[in-house]
Amino acid sequence: MMQHTVTPHPDKLKQNLKQRLARIEGQVRGLQRMIENDTYCDDVLNQIASVQSALNGVAKKLLTQHMHTCVKHRLQTGDESVLDELDTTIERLLKR
Repeated sequence: MMQHTVTPHPDKLKQNLKQRLARIEGQVRGLQRMIENDTYCDDVLNQIASVQSALNGVAKKLLTQHMHTCVKHRLQTGDESVLDELDTTIERLLKR
């Protein structure tokens, strides 16, 4: 079950993630232009792979932060259900 809680992220991480996501946003806009301009399919597919890789980079950084803060804190308070949640999250990330 998805919990809707506020998780303050360190400013340095937040800035890094925002910068990465802004670049990804630009890449996606570029993909839209490529489609509109009938760009060669292989070039579009390579750009899609680049976007997926960039998103994976964001996910890795956030997952690391999550394990070192949220998961650690919940384990310290005796909430072992976080391990099932983490397992599900990792499984979803690996399906990509």
